[in-house]
Amino acid sequence: MSDTAKTFEHKVAIVTGGGAGIGEALCGELARRGARMIVADIDAEAAERVAGSIVAAGGQAEARHLDVSDDQQVRDLIEEAAARYRRLDYLFNNAGIAVGGDARDLTLEQWRRVLDVDLYGVLYGTLAAYPLMARQGFGHIVNVSSVTGLVPQPINAPYATAKHAVVGLSLSLRLEGADLGVKVSVVCPGYVKTSIYEHVELVGVNRAEATRPPIKGIEAADAARAILEGVLRNQAVIVFPPVFRWAWRAYRLVPSIAEWVMLPRVRQLRRSRSDP
Repeated sequence: MSDTAKTFEHKVAIVTGGGAGIGEALCGELARRGARMIVADIDAEAAERVAGSIVAAGGQAEARHLDVSDDQQVRDLIEEAAARYRRLDYLFNNAGIAVGGDARDLTLEQWRRVLDVDLYGVLYGTLAAYPLMARQGFGHIVNVSSVTGLVPQPINAPYATAKHAVVGLSLSLRLEGADLGVKVSVVCPGYVKTSIYEHVELVGVNRAEATRPPIKGIEAADAARAILEGVLRNQAVIVFPPVFRWAWRAYRLVPSIAEWVMLPRVRQLRRSRSDP
């Protein structure tokens, strides 16, 4: 094990949404590097499976059922973990869902469901961990957003709204925490091969078209390694793969680039609507 990998040895880490996708890969990679894992997921069986596989491989892990849209559940988990282990080194706010479709076709309830998990779930975890870490004088909050939190993503407005807000929350809190020993990073991955594309709720758009990535996605294990390398470097914004870092930079320099890149996509996805 490299010296940098040893940074995670004996550290206590919570990963929400740890039962699948990037969360599962993060749990496995952190455990491999010696961290004590708390695998939290609304799917209790998935959390147990991931924790069990870590223990079977010689790592340390426990599973917890967690609905991140419930403030009290999130607070209880974080406070319980910190009390038991007398520290909390890392919190990865990773759980997320998506509802896609033309904004005209989405209900307020669908918007609320996405915001409850993707924004408020992150906020609840952050607000519970931040003062605790400030008191202990160390800790790192890692909020998983998306490249969609840096650039527009039409036909996925609730998700983009939440992810943009997570970026703003993370970068603002990073500056507040700098003198308190609390580090904050935000993760903005591009396309990662996870089950979110299979489970996304879609309204009024063709599933095959809407879930087809414009470029080949990367594996969740590669995403986990990229995230942890960014965490080790205490990066403010962790963007990967490289093509998306360049896309983000291009958008910042020339915001109008989004129009000629994304408007054709909007028109393509609207073809299935009776009133385009």
